[in-house]
Amino acid sequence: MRKILRGGAAIIVAGTLASLNGTGAAAQNGEFSDWLVKLRAEAKQKGIGEATLNTALNGLTPINRVIELDRHQPEFKLTFQQYMNRVVPNSRVIKGRKKLAENKELLTAIGKQYGVQPRFIVAFWGVETDFGRVDGGFSVVRALATLAHDGRRSKFFRGELIRSLRIIDQGHITAANMKGSWAGAMGQFQFMPSTFESFAIDQDGDGKRDIWRNKVDAFASAANFLSKSGWNPDQTWGRQVKLPEGFDKSLIGLKTKKSLSEWQALGIRRADGSPLPTRNLSASVVTATKDSGPAFLAYNNYRVTLRWNRSTFFAVAIGTLAEKIGGR
Repeated sequence: MRKILRGGAAIIVAGTLASLNGTGAAAQNGEFSDWLVKLRAEAKQKGIGEATLNTALNGLTPINRVIELDRHQPEFKLTFQQYMNRVVPNSRVIKGRKKLAENKELLTAIGKQYGVQPRFIVAFWGVETDFGRVDGGFSVVRALATLAHDGRRSKFFRGELIRSLRIIDQGHITAANMKGSWAGAMGQFQFMPSTFESFAIDQDGDGKRDIWRNKVDAFASAANFLSKSGWNPDQTWGRQVKLPEGFDKSLIGLKTKKSLSEWQALGIRRADGSPLPTRNLSASVVTATKDSGPAFLAYNNYRVTLRWNRSTFFAVAIGTLAEKIGGR
């Protein structure tokens, strides 16, 4: 579960990315090795087996590219429209409809069990890994160790690293096959290890919660996350709207909730200018960027999507892709 569009791009601090040549590399690797000894002791104290620690940590080295990516995240520089063009292109809509049809029986059963519409499961799948095609390709253990040692967010990533070792120790995946993003998000839906521990499901009952190669477990795990986060299967995510001239901008934001009829009375209309739906739903007005850009009425499921990834861009992209995949 990636954390994208969370803030501005940082400037690389001189010396952070030590060269892998000469004495700089030796000093860096020596420091990392000392740190790894202490990490190993902590993991062992927390019950992780010696065999797992040997397999996952012996010979481990940091990945400088991970630090580079952490400092320079290109997503931060995209405008809303650039982001939508990249994340919800027509090619992904077409592919999403194909995937929905191919997995219809499985998705219908999981959607019914967990109370999540299949089109939304497919949308999360598409945005996170292009329907399982792109998992990030990094060793999750190595990436998390790099970030935990780095110091910028070491406490968070150290906890995720310990959890990743526990997942391996429990037999859900091997260290070699635990692949994911540079930030440690893994599997078909890019779960962080902490998310895996809380929400991953062994749907097929084989004793493994395999979110990497098993679509049954992966779909169920994504649906379980959404369900336990408060997803409402009787609602969509929201809709794009037109704000009237002179609209009170203090009403923009998730802190303000009104019924659709109340927003209608305040002059808000659908994007095409027609009246809002007459359903008794509560919604908030959000904009793509602070107080500007396209406006949307956000329902409960939009808020749940933000628990997956706290980004307005991401939440709107998921909702938009889901509706297009569903032919709406």
